[in-house]
Amino acid sequence: MDSDSTRRDLGGWEHLAPGVARRRLPFLDVTIGIVVGDEGVLMIDAGSTPREGEELRQQVMELTGRPVSHIVLTHGHFDHVLGASVFPHAQVYGEMSLDGYLERGGVTLRDDAVAHGVAPDEATEAIEALVRPGNLIHERYALDLGGAREVLLVHPGGGHTTHDLVVVVPGTPAVVFCGDLVEESGEPQAGPDSLARQWPATLDRLLRLGGETALYVPGHGAVVDARFVRAQRDELAARFGVS
Repeated sequence: MDSDSTRRDLGGWEHLAPGVARRRLPFLDVTIGIVVGDEGVLMIDAGSTPREGEELRQQVMELTGRPVSHIVLTHGHFDHVLGASVFPHAQVYGEMSLDGYLERGGVTLRDDAVAHGVAPDEATEAIEALVRPGNLIHERYALDLGGAREVLLVHPGGGHTTHDLVVVVPGTPAVVFCGDLVEESGEPQAGPDSLARQWPATLDRLLRLGGETALYVPGHGAVVDARFVRAQRDELAARFGVS
């Protein structure tokens, strides 16, 4: 990728900082991120189906000239994990409890995918090929992609799920891939696997990780700033009756 740090579109990919970009997928407006180092290419989340994952695989190769070497799954919902099977040589990272969540939740993931518009046969194929993370993060882990490109994988606490994982890319500006702890294109979703009352405090920790000048990349929607994250934190606190 070009090292120009301006925000611009690269064939559907928005350049956020040197070696850092993201794309909003047409289906469900899911964000996919990439971070490029001298020795590795990290992709954040993998899309909703193997077909979507294959499109991403080809695009990242075209954009960077190298294959995806690492994948971070920000949480276990179908629209973020079911494309990972087309990256058999990538190291896959997730929060410590994500592995068990995926092991138990195949039927639920399939049904959720179908309910949101994935074809039943395609959803079944995706579940049969479901990839579980081989690298489990307890609290935080520094991932070295080479050439002084180190990113921080952090479980800031529960919120959207019990196993949310964020990716902090230091730099000017810093970039924080938030997963669905932050959403811009709709109200944050709190399902049965959420820890709603912990969510505001988790966003407080997220803001401390990124700081006031970071770019915060939601799981769905446009890139936002710290003021937006703080406002969403306050809305969630009011919604769930916590301070």
